[in-house]
Amino acid sequence: MDIALMFNGLTVGLAIAAPVGPIGVLCIRRTLTQGKIAGLVSGLGAATADGIYGCIAGFGLTVISTLLVEQQTLLRVVGGLFLCYLGWQTFRSSPSKTSAKIKDTNCWSAYGSTVFLTLTNPLTILSFTAIFAGLGATEIQNNYGLAFLFVLSVFLGSALWWAILVTTVGLFQNQINSRHLSWINRISGVILVAFGIIALSSAIVT
Repeated sequence: MDIALMFNGLTVGLAIAAPVGPIGVLCIRRTLTQGKIAGLVSGLGAATADGIYGCIAGFGLTVISTLLVEQQTLLRVVGGLFLCYLGWQTFRSSPSKTSAKIKDTNCWSAYGSTVFLTLTNPLTILSFTAIFAGLGATEIQNNYGLAFLFVLSVFLGSALWWAILVTTVGLFQNQINSRHLSWINRISGVILVAFGIIALSSAIVT
């Protein structure tokens, strides 16, 4: 039972993290422009947020999940605006190879920004709730030990995906010159702004 539950948790973590979205774009861009540590820290931020949402689903915290769903319009607006800001900053940033030696403050900034962006996506909690029910795992909400095991597995599955992505992208880092970095910043900036506009549009529609 525990092994099957861990496997399900790892699968959920991978499934939630794998689709390419704004967090994926950020991790790829940071890996290429700032180094593997920056990309991995960013990915761990997303994995942390996935773990938090896993806690909400796993421990049956319906009050928090209901509040998040009720405030999804506000969350989309905040997340959308932050994405637009981040995209603009990325677009206009100058490439520099020296930024590969990321400082501790930059690590915390990279980590915090991806935690924030992932948490401001109300669809994540809905995805967790749907997958949770689909796996037939709702009974573990009354068993804190099993719920903790499931949440830990979700975090590890998500972190595994980001480690794989960063390692793969990092293989091409030494082949990137300043001209390539300029285009990476511009393309990443446009994509992030586009995601932000989509988030704001969905908030207006709802």
